[in-house]
Amino acid sequence: MRANPLDYLGSQVAEWKQAGTYNNLRILQGPSAAESRYDGHEVINLASNNYLGLTTHPKLIEAALEATRKYGAGSGAVRTICGTMDLHMQLEERIAKFKNVEACVVFQSGFTANAGTVSSVLTPEDHVISDALNHASIIDGCRLSRAKIHVFPHSDMKVAEEKLAALEGVPGRKLLITDGVFSMDGDIGNLPALVELAEKYGAIMMVDDAHSSGVLGRNGRGTIDHFDLHGRVDIQVGTLSKSIGVLGGYVCGSKDLIEYLYQRARPFLFSTSHPPSVAASCLAAFDILEEEPERIEQLWVNARYFKAGLVDAGFDTGISETPINPVIVGDTALAHRFSRELFEAGVLATGIGFPTVAKDKARVRTIVSSTHTRAQLDRALDVFRTVAKRMSIL
Repeated sequence: MRANPLDYLGSQVAEWKQAGTYNNLRILQGPSAAESRYDGHEVINLASNNYLGLTTHPKLIEAALEATRKYGAGSGAVRTICGTMDLHMQLEERIAKFKNVEACVVFQSGFTANAGTVSSVLTPEDHVISDALNHASIIDGCRLSRAKIHVFPHSDMKVAEEKLAALEGVPGRKLLITDGVFSMDGDIGNLPALVELAEKYGAIMMVDDAHSSGVLGRNGRGTIDHFDLHGRVDIQVGTLSKSIGVLGGYVCGSKDLIEYLYQRARPFLFSTSHPPSVAASCLAAFDILEEEPERIEQLWVNARYFKAGLVDAGFDTGISETPINPVIVGDTALAHRFSRELFEAGVLATGIGFPTVAKDKARVRTIVSSTHTRAQLDRALDVFRTVAKRMSIL
């Protein structure tokens, strides 16, 4: 009988389970909302990226239904063959106008937007100067490009400049890249300083605004608007899967950049385009960002209230500045056990450990939304305190 050549994978999974670091998939049984049903449990949802509660907004649902009736369930092809629908073009034009740029291209996910762009615009002769805590999609894009990668410690502008200065006169283009909001710690990137460095050393400036789109800036326009840096960031990446509440990613910039990505970005070239329901829902979501700014205001009210409650209880929330608040406990197995105990007590918050974060910085990550009620937040804080004391975390 032939030996299973993949036995080693099962052994690795068994090791993770034994160590208490195996991550079980929670099954959502209904809408993604402030309070949701997972695995038969009604829980306060502090794990979703649904910042503005748009996953269940009636206008998005109706837009999806109407588009499905008119266009069908799918597009039938990749964009470059025959899968570009008028809805896709309307969405790209809408986003470009919203972000105050010349043009936009929509990708199938935020991950492919980052990875596809970096790997397309750089060559092995080029250089990437990247924050150590940038998202995995940026890291993979850098690797796929085969460019030379220069990593600086998180938000360390002194070392970032040293990396750029050392490359003066060295052949190849330089791409300076950062997250707008860092997804594990919830801090905002030092974009003004990085833009100054990019201009000083002639580097391309790129920002991944996934967790700041719909959160920072006027009507959720992101970090470029938040810091008033319009026209000074060459490549802006955003997502349609978080605040927008649907699915996908996008890249904004000059017409030349977008035309180039149309021709060379492999995820764009080799992935079927979004179903019409997705494109239509995304269009409706951008209307809501313009028409209902109170959603973003409430998001920040909730974020400040919840963080104050965590800090008052004695939790370590690190360097968070946004609705992302980590509760840092140190050990990976402890973070996962804390997450499981919270779930049993009625709160869904994800345990995150090495290698996603440093070995001594494992945490339970919380994300509030604009649709959480004060009563839900108070109940979640009470659960955090009770469970943490029982586990000797507090």
